[in-house]
Amino acid sequence: MSILALLGRLCFSLVFILGAFGHFTPEYIKYGAAAGVPLPGILVPLSGVIALLGGLSILLGFKTRYGAWLIIIFLIPVTLMMHQFWINGDKMQQINFMKNLGLLGGAFLLAYFGPGPLSFDRS
Repeated sequence: MSILALLGRLCFSLVFILGAFGHFTPEYIKYGAAAGVPLPGILVPLSGVIALLGGLSILLGFKTRYGAWLIIIFLIPVTLMMHQFWINGDKMQQINFMKNLGLLGGAFLLAYFGPGPLSFDRS
């Protein structure tokens, strides 16, 4: 059963690890600017670094609680700034907002309970 914690961390962290690389592209920076992100040329790539570091930390189970807090720090502003479905009723933005709430819940659980077995934190 201890493999379940590792599989959970893998599934959770891949969202952030794989998604982080887009934050360094001109398209993501333009999208952030259009959404009103201040200093998008700095903050969008910085959010990619935060997501990547947090995701890798969670995947490896190394300093997992810190990694979870990085994901929380990433998700709160991204969710509120980039998925404002209440402004124009955009269903895709509402779906992404709700997905991020679920991810935020998972990050809070990791911040509280830690990585579980099969992690560097538990070795």
